[in-house]
Amino acid sequence: MKIVKIDQFRPKHRTRLVRITTDNGLVGWGETTLEGKPKSTWAAVEELSDYLLGNDPLRIEHHWQHIYRSAFFRGGSVLMSALAGIDQALWDIAGKFYEVPAYKLMGGSTRDKIRVYAHWGIRDLSAEGLEKSRERLEWLQKRGGYTAFKAGPAGKWRAHESPSRIDEFIKAAYMMRDWVGDDVELFFDFHAKMTPALAIEVCTELKGMRPGFVEEPIPQENKDALAVVSRAVPFPIATGERLLSRWEFREIFESHAVAIIQPDVSHCGGITELKKIANMAEVYYVHTAPHCAIGPVAFSSCMQVDACIPNFFMQEQVDAGLGNGLLQEDWTVNDGYIDLPSKPGLGIEIDEDAACRTIDSNEPELGGDEWFHEDGSVADW
Repeated sequence: MKIVKIDQFRPKHRTRLVRITTDNGLVGWGETTLEGKPKSTWAAVEELSDYLLGNDPLRIEHHWQHIYRSAFFRGGSVLMSALAGIDQALWDIAGKFYEVPAYKLMGGSTRDKIRVYAHWGIRDLSAEGLEKSRERLEWLQKRGGYTAFKAGPAGKWRAHESPSRIDEFIKAAYMMRDWVGDDVELFFDFHAKMTPALAIEVCTELKGMRPGFVEEPIPQENKDALAVVSRAVPFPIATGERLLSRWEFREIFESHAVAIIQPDVSHCGGITELKKIANMAEVYYVHTAPHCAIGPVAFSSCMQVDACIPNFFMQEQVDAGLGNGLLQEDWTVNDGYIDLPSKPGLGIEIDEDAACRTIDSNEPELGGDEWFHEDGSVADW
């Protein structure tokens, strides 16, 4: 079996797909969406195609090693996201070739179903804002019976903010707890917008409502600063969506900076590397909650790893991840869980009429738009 064709598509906003076809007709899909640099991964996949065409798609580890190590410069968000999509597509082909879900080729399942959390929060304390938040919560509860949600502070944040700004976010967080009760887990994503001092101050105010974790309280580059925050806060700290390989996660593990890691299957090198990162985390008693805020191919790839790792915590799920019009059959959430994938490969059937398109749009994508403070200085996304 040989790879004979590699195609790319942009069927929707913030969605880049790669399709790998073999000489016996098997097709594998992957997602290479890279927020802020959509054209870069497209070009990287084109370059990597020169190597992949004519090769055996089942030599997944060999291809991963070659793509990562063959060039003088290793890693980086562009290469690792392109590699991630290719890797997902190869696992999709492998599962279809052996007629099993991909996780059964990685040791089989360690659980019977996969718990997910949805995005919901109170970002606006006006009467209209609260009404919209209530409607969103009721819709999610009716749609999937979710028992965990994630929100975050809105807008831009400076090195320190006024008491009123901090209090507004804290009030919203405690209101969320009042609305859902103590049986529901609530997580907060700071989007790496804060300094260590501000993050500790805000987390101290949050502790009474018992958040399940705070994600990316500060930028991820400085593991020692992240450890300072983690040691000052009495609940779990999470990070990892912008870390790209097990080599980068190694420093996080060795500094004991977080309790939960969040590698992204479309940025960290794909299914192959996500599983290795999770296996490393197990040694440090760190749990894995894969980041996934894009489309259904990436989400389906996450669930293949979720199914087979013992230290899985919970899977992030945005609305688009369940199907977004790109699947013949959407994923279904029941009581906050999704059943283990049962179909071969990534467990999905692509609607090719919807997926095999490339839209013409210059709309800014997450991370690629302008983001400035009122004085014109650059703000952290």
